[in-house]
Amino acid sequence: MSVARYVIDALTLIYLVDNDLAAAHSLVAPNSIRSEALGLLLGDVRDGTRSEQDARLAHDKITAVKIRLLGDRVSRSSAWRIARDHDWDTLRDAEYLAITRLQADALVTIDPVLAARAEGIVSVAPLHALFES
Repeated sequence: MSVARYVIDALTLIYLVDNDLAAAHSLVAPNSIRSEALGLLLGDVRDGTRSEQDARLAHDKITAVKIRLLGDRVSRSSAWRIARDHDWDTLRDAEYLAITRLQADALVTIDPVLAARAEGIVSVAPLHALFES
C-alpha cells in the first residue's frame, strides 16, 4: 500500500469524526485546524444544530485524530504569498494551500469554497481518496 499525504481542513476533520471515518493515509494541516474546528462546533451549538454534549464528544474525537500540524516560517511565508497573489482578505485558505504545496500530495476538502480557491494552485482530491489503499 502506498501512503499518500493529504491536507484536510477543519470542516473535513469534523466530517471525519462525525462519521467515525479513519483515513488510510497521512494527514497534514496548519496548526490552527483544531481551534478552527472547535470554533465551527461552537457555531453549531449556538445555532442549535448540535448539542453541547455532541460538540464536546466531537472535540474529544478531533484531538485523537493523528494529524501532522505545521506552522513553520516557510509555510507562513508561502501562505502570505498565495493570499497576496490572489488578493484574499485572510490567510486561512492560503495556509491550507501553502501546506498542500509544500508537504502533501493533494488537498481533500468538503468545503466547496476552499476547493474552488485551490483550483490552479494545488491538486484537490475527492474525499474518498483518504480511504483508498
